[in-house]
Amino acid sequence: MHFELTKDMLDRLRKHMDSGSDLKIIAMLAELHPADIAELLDEVKMQEALYIYKLLDEQQAADVLVELEDDVREKLLASLTSKEIAGIVNEKIDSDDAADVIAELPIEKKSEVISLIEDEEQVSDIVDLLAHPENSAGGIMAKELVMAKKNWTVSESYRELIKQASKIDEVYSVYVVDEKNRLIGTLSLRRLLVNSKHPNLLIESIYDPKDLIAVKVDQPAEEVAQVMQKYDMVVVPVVDDKGHLVGRITIDDVVDFVTEEAEKDYQLASGITETVESDDSLLIQLRGRLPWILIGMFGGLLSSQVIGKYQTEMSIIPALALFIPLITATGGNVGVQSAAIVVQGLANNTLKMNNISGKFFRQLIIGLINGIIVSAILYAYAYFMGYDYRLANTVSSALFVVVIFSSLFGTFFPLFLHYVKIDPAFATGPFITTSNDVTGLFIYFSVAYLMYNTL
Repeated sequence: MHFELTKDMLDRLRKHMDSGSDLKIIAMLAELHPADIAELLDEVKMQEALYIYKLLDEQQAADVLVELEDDVREKLLASLTSKEIAGIVNEKIDSDDAADVIAELPIEKKSEVISLIEDEEQVSDIVDLLAHPENSAGGIMAKELVMAKKNWTVSESYRELIKQASKIDEVYSVYVVDEKNRLIGTLSLRRLLVNSKHPNLLIESIYDPKDLIAVKVDQPAEEVAQVMQKYDMVVVPVVDDKGHLVGRITIDDVVDFVTEEAEKDYQLASGITETVESDDSLLIQLRGRLPWILIGMFGGLLSSQVIGKYQTEMSIIPALALFIPLITATGGNVGVQSAAIVVQGLANNTLKMNNISGKFFRQLIIGLINGIIVSAILYAYAYFMGYDYRLANTVSSALFVVVIFSSLFGTFFPLFLHYVKIDPAFATGPFITTSNDVTGLFIYFSVAYLMYNTL
């Protein structure tokens, strides 16, 4: 049944807190999924969240900690002692989630927590994961997996797999490695069960070496997501440069990464230069939003300078001012559309960098067709509304040029950003809109100057 957090539930929870009815709170929380409890903690004050969190049993606390929003988890961790955090992390959450939690701690507290974790194997896994870049395969993988060596017998594999599986929530596949721990194939649980009547059979005679798909530990997480999407995988093994099996990445980790990246790209496209939440401090919100507001303002000043340069023409032909919003809006829309298509192609890896000339030619054709259609409509509108034929020629010709320019600029700019290793999502934001406004006005008034001085 789908959980829905209601005001009535929050009111009952607060009433129980005020009266000290901890058992009633525990009973309410026992019926909820960890993700639902995390949603609840996101909605209450930090002091209330800490009160509720400390009523959870150790396993609940670990599961909920993983589900919390980053900003809430950060505040919650700051309120817990190193010993409390180590107790929550120790053997109760997967290594990748444990590493994510510890990575958010200050350096001194991070070291304290690691030193207080009792499970030496988990400590080794966490330290290894923390060494990898956050947005790499190594940064999002988990060390827990089920593997069998090719020279094991079926009966030996059963014993070992039972031990390994006890530490994992979901077993998707058994990875087969050689004597040097190099990944050589996979073994389905079905095939293992079917061969249970042959206990002395070696794994190397029944595993599947074909169609083995793995990712490198230093591969960008974005590429990992593309691999898993392409091959419809729910889990993918991770290997190092020498082919040694070092971990696995499950679909939930990839979904989390893709969601975070989509949120970042949406904010970049909206002119917000860093991740900003609605309840962040004023300083953080200003730091994330003000730079592009200032850039937009300076773009507006440039536009006003362009208009000022041609104020003589506008005083002679006041009707030119009527079409300024149309020119800027159309140019901005065309540029953002072109940029969005290119950014999407770069994101899903369908746009190959070796076909740039073809992409520009295609956008040129599209720009020409769109330009002809919109300029013809605008010319007809100006003609039937009784405007001077020179004005009709000016606005329709200018719009035609603006549409073509905006199409090409919207294609070029995200490709250029991608080439210089800057997130191309910038290209769908205020920058391209502001640039097209300034350039569009310049084209408009330049065409007007030429028209009225040559006709």
